[in-house]
Amino acid sequence: MTEPAGMRASDSEREAVVERLRVASTEGRLTLAELTDRTEAAYLAQTQGELAQLTADLPGGAPAPAYAPAKPPGKARQWFVAVMGDTKRKGKWRVENEIAAVAVMGDVTLDLREAEVRSNEIDIVATCVMGDIKIIVPDGVDVQLSGVAIMGDKKVKVVEAPPGQHAPIVRVRGYVVMGDIKVIGDSHAAPIRRNALAWTEWWLNRRGLGHGSMHGAINQAVNDSIRETNRIVNDSIREAVRDSKTAWKHRDH
Repeated sequence: MTEPAGMRASDSEREAVVERLRVASTEGRLTLAELTDRTEAAYLAQTQGELAQLTADLPGGAPAPAYAPAKPPGKARQWFVAVMGDTKRKGKWRVENEIAAVAVMGDVTLDLREAEVRSNEIDIVATCVMGDIKIIVPDGVDVQLSGVAIMGDKKVKVVEAPPGQHAPIVRVRGYVVMGDIKVIGDSHAAPIRRNALAWTEWWLNRRGLGHGSMHGAINQAVNDSIRETNRIVNDSIREAVRDSKTAWKHRDH
């Protein structure tokens, strides 16, 4: 008889888990990277047991209705301004309302991967005059970039989720004059530290990043090379010790 955890998951069960994850994010329990990772993992899950692992560290109870909470009325924007200088925001921080980024002959970097978000959508108004604005997001989010660029560039380099998945949305309205606005994903930025949860290994394998993939093969080759180097070094040390002992014995005689 099939164990409950091994029972095949249905589409409705996957959507229910995705909604529960979204609610956990609005409650400040998950960062944007964690929400994105687990949302993708939910859509890739094949059994009820795999789905259960994604919410094992979250409170129980029925998920809330499938809509994003309204932004507080009259709430001021979060401003990040760089005028002939640099402004960076990364690590743990909270996004509760619209973000405004302004770079005038300067650079603004916003890393959203470890941010706590209070809705399924993040709105950013980016204004760049002879400067650069870089927005770093987890791969798997839905990036919507619009606006105007005059003698400048607006670029998106993000591995987005497949169509039909309810991935978190990052909406950027960009206005560029002789500058650049870039939205980049994990694969184009320095990695962040993620929690090693029980579902990570099967999730990586589902994405083609596990031990059975090229990524795993490369890691294995590196580890084998390190072990071989250590063996050669240890053998050389032992041989040097033996030679020194032999030399001292011959010297005594």
